[in-house]
Amino acid sequence: MTRVNYSKELNKLLCSIKDLNNKPSLLLHCCCAPCSSYVLEYLTPYFDITALFYNPNIFPESEYNLRLQELKRLINQMNFSSSVDLIEEKYEPNKFLEISAGLESDPEGSIRCLNCYYLRLLKTATLAKSNNFDFFTTTLTISLYKNADKLNEIGGKLAQEFGVRYLFSDFKKKEGYKRSLELSQKYNLYRQNYCGCKFSKK
Repeated sequence: MTRVNYSKELNKLLCSIKDLNNKPSLLLHCCCAPCSSYVLEYLTPYFDITALFYNPNIFPESEYNLRLQELKRLINQMNFSSSVDLIEEKYEPNKFLEISAGLESDPEGSIRCLNCYYLRLLKTATLAKSNNFDFFTTTLTISLYKNADKLNEIGGKLAQEFGVRYLFSDFKKKEGYKRSLELSQKYNLYRQNYCGCKFSKK
């Protein structure tokens, strides 16, 4: 089976919309400021972006609040080609614990992680539909530790279910991850040393 080059497909899409009179709207699920930095820099020339912070997996709450504040600071301080709005969703750690029940001892990258991808992308798709966004996607594919194929598979299925286009991506490609490190250093962003959940923290 031939693997899809999501970075190449995204580039084709961006080329097709760059000359539009009006930018399409994009709801971008953001996991943290470092991952969001490059993705926002890359996509703001093409989309009117609203960042969504919905991460019920993050533990403890103090860590959640720190990552949220860093994302706010990034959006306020970084010079994007167009302004970026932010939606702060309610912190719902019990939602993550529900979908992790019985999977607590599973390793990173297991079904528990796929459930977590789905939980966050489902919220993003739901809000994208109810707020009439043209596209939705997530910054998660920039991470070296996240499965871009699975994220895109989930996003594609939710796009069909909700009738909102999903922006397929692999943001770590084209030195995206490297650029996120550079921007993190430039803006002195807090870089966490675990994914976010209490199981990865262990």
